[in-house]
Amino acid sequence: MAEAAGPVKGFYYLLGAVAIGGGVALWYGAQRPAGTAPPGAATPVAATDGFRGFTLGSDTARVEVTEYSDFECPFCAQFGTVQMPVIREQLIATGRVRWRFRDFPLPGHQYSRYAALVAQCAGEQGRFWEMHDQLFFHHQWAQTGKNPRGLFRDFAKQAGLDLAKYDACVNAQRYDGRIQASVEEGTALGVSGTPTFFVNGHRYGGRSTSDDFKAVADSITKSRK
Repeated sequence: MAEAAGPVKGFYYLLGAVAIGGGVALWYGAQRPAGTAPPGAATPVAATDGFRGFTLGSDTARVEVTEYSDFECPFCAQFGTVQMPVIREQLIATGRVRWRFRDFPLPGHQYSRYAALVAQCAGEQGRFWEMHDQLFFHHQWAQTGKNPRGLFRDFAKQAGLDLAKYDACVNAQRYDGRIQASVEEGTALGVSGTPTFFVNGHRYGGRSTSDDFKAVADSITKSRK
């Protein structure tokens, strides 16, 4: 992660970008070599189902944040357990921000794609955010190096899932194509690390605390009055 001076300087740039362009994006975390989609690349078949990620908040909110995340990423877990609860309470629940979660499992993480799959299967039963929280709040699984299949099934039970339906979904890898489509879309947008945030469609590299997002929401709201 960057030294303190960088994020502070970046945050003031962030506010300027909001005032000019109406949105920014923030980034930090584990990086991988950036990929770019070739001109004229075919749209992944999975993308044609119209799925645009799991959302929280009002569809009339003036601020929409899209998060590209990896469930095995420690920085993503830190954000999900420390900052996200505050954002949910102060910005999402109040109707100021709409949040969109997109999968971006990094190739260097052994079980991140499997974690994305179980979360997608939870989403099939309307329990994505419950599984999201299980995966992040019990993140010790990501440090053990052990196959988390049984533990994830326990998470599914704790999240209130029908386990027979969950097992069928996971065993069929039903949403693997959807996950791949999300990765390809993120790569085409220049995503190279997690978590990466886009605010109203604009990307930025800097801090991503609840206070930062509140300041962004304040700036966008004021600029549009």
